[in-house]
Amino acid sequence: MKRLVKLPLVAAMLAVLAAPLHAGCFADYRANMDNPLRLHYGVIELPDSACSVAAAAPVISSRIASGGWTLMQVISVFDDSGLASRRADAGEFFLRY
Repeated sequence: MKRLVKLPLVAAMLAVLAAPLHAGCFADYRANMDNPLRLHYGVIELPDSACSVAAAAPVISSRIASGGWTLMQVISVFDDSGLASRRADAGEFFLRY
Protein backbone atom coordinates (compact mmCIF):
# COMPACT_ATOMS: atom_id res chain seq x y z
CA MET A 1 0.00 0.00 0.00
CA LYS A 2 2.86 2.39 0.78
CA ARG A 3 4.25 1.92 -2.74
CA LEU A 4 0.91 2.90 -4.29
CA VAL A 5 0.92 6.17 -2.34
CA LYS A 6 4.56 6.98 -3.20
CA LEU A 7 4.21 6.36 -6.92
CA PRO A 8 1.89 9.34 -7.65
CA LEU A 9 4.04 11.53 -5.41
CA VAL A 10 7.19 10.60 -7.31
CA ALA A 11 5.46 11.19 -10.64
CA ALA A 12 4.29 14.63 -9.51
CA MET A 13 7.77 15.57 -8.34
CA LEU A 14 9.29 14.51 -11.66
CA ALA A 15 6.74 16.58 -13.57
CA VAL A 16 7.55 19.68 -11.51
CA LEU A 17 11.28 19.19 -11.94
CA ALA A 18 10.98 18.62 -15.68
CA ALA A 19 8.91 21.77 -16.32
CA PRO A 20 11.83 24.22 -16.26
CA LEU A 21 13.74 22.03 -18.69
CA HIS A 22 11.19 22.67 -21.43
CA ALA A 23 12.56 25.21 -23.87
CA GLY A 24 10.08 27.49 -25.57
CA CYS A 25 9.62 27.72 -29.30
CA PHE A 26 10.05 31.07 -31.06
CA ALA A 27 10.46 32.34 -34.60
CA ASP A 28 11.72 35.48 -36.22
CA TYR A 29 9.99 36.72 -39.34
CA ARG A 30 9.62 39.58 -41.82
CA ALA A 31 6.25 41.13 -42.61
CA ASN A 32 4.87 43.96 -44.72
CA MET A 33 1.84 46.19 -44.99
CA ASP A 34 0.77 48.09 -48.12
CA ASN A 35 -0.62 51.58 -48.57
CA PRO A 36 1.79 52.99 -47.55
CA LEU A 37 4.45 50.32 -47.70
CA ARG A 38 5.74 49.41 -44.25
CA LEU A 39 8.04 46.57 -43.21
CA HIS A 40 8.81 45.00 -39.87
CA TYR A 41 11.00 42.32 -38.33
CA GLY A 42 9.43 40.48 -35.43
CA VAL A 43 9.87 37.68 -32.93
CA ILE A 44 6.89 35.55 -31.96
CA GLU A 45 6.29 32.68 -29.53
CA LEU A 46 4.89 29.52 -31.08
CA PRO A 47 3.14 26.43 -29.75
CA ASP A 48 5.26 23.26 -29.74
CA SER A 49 3.16 21.91 -32.60
CA ALA A 50 4.41 24.73 -34.86
CA CYS A 51 8.09 24.53 -34.02
CA SER A 52 9.43 24.32 -37.59
CA VAL A 53 9.69 26.95 -40.31
CA ALA A 54 6.99 25.27 -42.41
CA ALA A 55 4.59 24.79 -39.50
CA ALA A 56 5.24 28.30 -38.13
CA ALA A 57 4.21 30.15 -41.30
CA PRO A 58 0.42 29.70 -41.06
CA VAL A 59 0.44 30.39 -37.31
CA ILE A 60 2.41 33.61 -37.74
CA SER A 61 0.33 34.68 -40.75
CA SER A 62 -2.93 34.39 -38.87
CA ARG A 63 -1.64 36.21 -35.77
CA ILE A 64 -0.06 39.17 -37.55
CA ALA A 65 -3.04 39.53 -39.91
CA SER A 66 -5.01 40.90 -36.96
CA GLY A 67 -2.71 43.93 -37.12
CA GLY A 68 -3.00 44.27 -40.89
CA TRP A 69 0.39 42.66 -41.63
CA THR A 70 1.25 40.08 -44.29
CA LEU A 71 3.95 37.49 -43.65
CA MET A 72 6.84 37.71 -46.10
CA GLN A 73 9.25 35.16 -44.62
CA VAL A 74 9.83 32.99 -41.57
CA ILE A 75 13.56 33.45 -41.04
CA SER A 76 14.22 30.83 -38.37
CA VAL A 77 12.76 28.88 -35.47
CA PHE A 78 14.71 28.76 -32.20
CA ASP A 79 14.46 28.19 -28.44
CA ASP A 80 14.78 30.52 -25.42
CA SER A 81 18.51 30.87 -25.90
CA GLY A 82 17.97 32.94 -29.06
CA LEU A 83 15.65 35.54 -27.56
CA ALA A 84 18.12 38.00 -26.04
CA SER A 85 20.11 38.49 -29.22
CA ARG A 86 16.97 39.35 -31.21
CA ARG A 87 15.23 41.67 -28.73
CA ALA A 88 16.79 44.95 -29.91
CA ASP A 89 16.32 44.19 -33.62
CA ALA A 90 12.64 43.34 -33.19
CA GLY A 91 11.88 46.46 -31.16
CA GLU A 92 8.13 46.95 -30.72
CA PHE A 93 7.49 43.65 -32.56
CA PHE A 94 9.36 41.55 -29.98
CA LEU A 95 6.73 39.03 -28.78
CA ARG A 96 3.95 41.43 -29.80
CA TYR A 97 1.75 38.87 -31.53
